[in-house]
Amino acid sequence: MNGSYSTLQGDTWDMIAHKKLGSTDQTDRLMTANLEHVGTLIFQAGVQLNLPEVEGKKSETLPPWKR
Repeated sequence: MNGSYSTLQGDTWDMIAHKKLGSTDQTDRLMTANLEHVGTLIFQAGVQLNLPEVEGKKSETLPPWKR
């Protein structure tokens, strides 16, 4: 795991994946890492979620000359 995240009121799975993992494409991985909350659509503040490790996250967002 890559750490944890404490939700803010109104967070959604895709918002968290985009903000913390770099892409909404990571939403499935985020949900899989937090199966106990999979029924939640909109989070209350203070829910602790595990963040899965995303390989190559930083290099995908940097231009080639900064990788």
